[in-house]
Amino acid sequence: MLSAILIFVAWTVAAFVGMELLSYGLHRWIFHGFLWKIHVTHHTKQHTLLEANDLFAIFFTGLAFVLMLVGFLRDPLHSIEFPIGLGMTIYGMLYFIIHDLMTHRRFFPLKPFSGWMDVVRRAHLRHHQSAEKDGLEPYGLFLFPYSKFRHPPERRSASRKQDIEQDASTNQ
Repeated sequence: MLSAILIFVAWTVAAFVGMELLSYGLHRWIFHGFLWKIHVTHHTKQHTLLEANDLFAIFFTGLAFVLMLVGFLRDPLHSIEFPIGLGMTIYGMLYFIIHDLMTHRRFFPLKPFSGWMDVVRRAHLRHHQSAEKDGLEPYGLFLFPYSKFRHPPERRSASRKQDIEQDASTNQ
């Protein structure tokens, strides 16, 4: 029984990691490639309730559902389909929360409730600094150099700029 649980968890984690690797490749070379006409709806400033880009999420949701259903009908603990579908579902739920609700503020805005989520959000916002087909890194949601996005970019307000100029003039 314990070995079945460990195998189940291993398949679930492998599916989650596999989804991020697949998402990076799809996003980089397919969505920003020959499926750009669909994905561009996600890079425009005008967002509607649903975008053509949501077809990708609907496809993967359907695939995860079918895998979980098949695995459930066979034997959830001993099938390979159920934990793979579960890993895909966990990935999709995190993706939806961080990407759609926190980053793009679709449906209902949600603020990041952990520092890690805020780092992921900032990294994805970097990707959206370009609305061009060539795009910008990072293309994955979770795979990127975390140290590069750990701290928010410094904003120089008018008063902050004046403080810097005043410090520079007093140091001369």
